[in-house]
Amino acid sequence: MNEKKFLAERFEADRSHLRAVAYRMLGSRSEADDAVQEAWLRLSRADTMEVSNLTGWLTTVVGRVCLDMLRSRRSRREAPWGPDVPEPVAPGENAEQEAAMADQVGAAMLVVLERLAPAERLAFVLHDMFAVPFDDIAPIVGRSTEAVRQLASRARRRVEGSEPPVAADRTHQRKIVHAFLAAAKGGDFEGLLAILDPDVIFRSDAAGVQLGALAEVRGAAAVAGIFKGRAQGAKAAMVNGELGLVVAFHGVLRVVLRLTFDNGRINAINAVADPERLRETDYAILASE
Repeated sequence: MNEKKFLAERFEADRSHLRAVAYRMLGSRSEADDAVQEAWLRLSRADTMEVSNLTGWLTTVVGRVCLDMLRSRRSRREAPWGPDVPEPVAPGENAEQEAAMADQVGAAMLVVLERLAPAERLAFVLHDMFAVPFDDIAPIVGRSTEAVRQLASRARRRVEGSEPPVAADRTHQRKIVHAFLAAAKGGDFEGLLAILDPDVIFRSDAAGVQLGALAEVRGAAAVAGIFKGRAQGAKAAMVNGELGLVVAFHGVLRVVLRLTFDNGRINAINAVADPERLRETDYAILASE
């Protein structure tokens, strides 16, 4: 395959993910599109023969572009939208998709992120929302790994002090997700019960039911029975900025498990297998613990 065509196809496969990163960084759909387009221009000019993780490379490029845009905006004392509300959705053929993107991020989150310094915002968005390692973020902001870790920590404290507490207990939730995955793959029924809320609910969309999943199951024992010895192809991931599990083959997303938590346990699992919904899903695989 022609190298340029290959890069174009890879870029298109990552476009939705890159746009999600840029939107969370900039709070503006138009500026997010500009940042993604700039990433494509840089990709088309770069030598990527030795790049082993193109998605990660593109994510850091978009992060660097967004950081420059945020710094430029601050120097002009401008903002893409007012201090209290996110940029409104303009009418058009993609209005429904744009509205869904705004809902996923949340108006409260965008307002809080806008109050962070550019470097803090970059560190928090890339690490806490998209699981980019601090070592990869450090060169973008020109600081040490430890300094970037402190930036993210400071941003996290400011976000957690907002209303609602959008990033509260994220680290503990990650451990729960990895523990759930390990217990499911290892057939550890007792381990699953320890992670699941006694009243946990599992639901599947119509596409999942067609693939053999049950439409709804309630109770820890019943849900643990569904996952015991299974989920071999699943991986922990950030899904639209939230923790969950994904099953993907050859870069194509097949199933998403959206998780919600309560009192340190998983209290709901929603399986999404509808191809149209999956095409609109942004995800980033988390490193194993």
